[in-house]
Amino acid sequence: MLNRLPTAKGLFVSFFRLGLTAFGGPAMVAQIRELSTRRNQWLDDADFKNGVALCQSIPGAIAIQTAAYVGLRVQGIPGALAAYCGFGLPAFILMLLLSVLYVRFNSLPELISLFNGLQVIVVAIIFYATYAFGRNIANHYKNILITLSAAISFWFGISPFMVIIGAGILGMALLKASVSDIVVNSDTKETKWEAGKIIGLLVIFLICFTALYFLSAMLFNLAAVMLKIDLFAFGGGFAALPLMLHEVVINRGWLDNKTFMDGIALGQVTPGPIIITATFVGYLVHGIPGALAATIAIFTPSFFMVIIIAPFFDRLKNYVYFMKAVDGILASFVGLLVFVCIKFTMNVPWDMIRILLGFAALTALLRKVDILYIVTLGAVISVFVL
Repeated sequence: MLNRLPTAKGLFVSFFRLGLTAFGGPAMVAQIRELSTRRNQWLDDADFKNGVALCQSIPGAIAIQTAAYVGLRVQGIPGALAAYCGFGLPAFILMLLLSVLYVRFNSLPELISLFNGLQVIVVAIIFYATYAFGRNIANHYKNILITLSAAISFWFGISPFMVIIGAGILGMALLKASVSDIVVNSDTKETKWEAGKIIGLLVIFLICFTALYFLSAMLFNLAAVMLKIDLFAFGGGFAALPLMLHEVVINRGWLDNKTFMDGIALGQVTPGPIIITATFVGYLVHGIPGALAATIAIFTPSFFMVIIIAPFFDRLKNYVYFMKAVDGILASFVGLLVFVCIKFTMNVPWDMIRILLGFAALTALLRKVDILYIVTLGAVISVFVL
């Protein structure tokens, strides 16, 4: 039997507390499951698994989308918004603070040594993410073909957004439909379709987005880039990194490779999804207004997709061509991550100490050591050794 359901305010407080200690993608989903199904019994297990399946099938950071799904099931649209904002707010506050400190003190010798070492840790993390992402996706020669095609296309300068669209088409043409082991046909009550509230939120967002165009061309462009990244980032937060690298570093030159890698490193020591790196990018591009615009933009499309698609997901996941397209897109992201691995590896001035540090970090990741411990220890070693 389900417990008494919290108000939207109660959801915000619960997810804010959870967001303060939410580190590591799969671990974050497990923490949300513990909060919503076991500790409080707001949802049953089948309903929660159905929500995770939805969040894995659409673009965006899976953990924070799962928070929105729980809020949606508990208190409708207001609950989804409360849970989403509550879960993401601690990460935003901490990343903004770290970004301010980074800009002010990054020329200190100790911080130069720190981030030189963290670059190596970031390379290890991206290699591990590519391995973890790819082992269950690029498991058939047709999937591998899409993966290699994506990596080669990105290497030769083809837009990753075109690569993703092409991979979806190839997936529909070449792949067999697959159903993830967590995709279940639950008998839970359908999510209520709240068209009026959804349209109202969309109108408010579009008004604010349009206002940016007249207030600041830079803020508008920054928000537009982050919106586009989130719309195409299938497979979780790490899938956004190749797109962000292309848009922020390669295409527009807002940041250089090293600074972008520093932002990713900071994203690993903050709670919440890795795409909170958008806050860092926004701050370096246009200060606090840029941080706000980039953060809101990177999280908005995936929020709307959760609240719009959730009521129809039981039917959508049985649509064969939709699942085949998603599989093709996910395979392409393995290839895009391979490109990021190569790009970041080439950016590090390797010596024996860095090689040993990178190997140790990758070994620890493969042995499931908490990523926060790895980054923290790597930072300490960097300050005293590099």
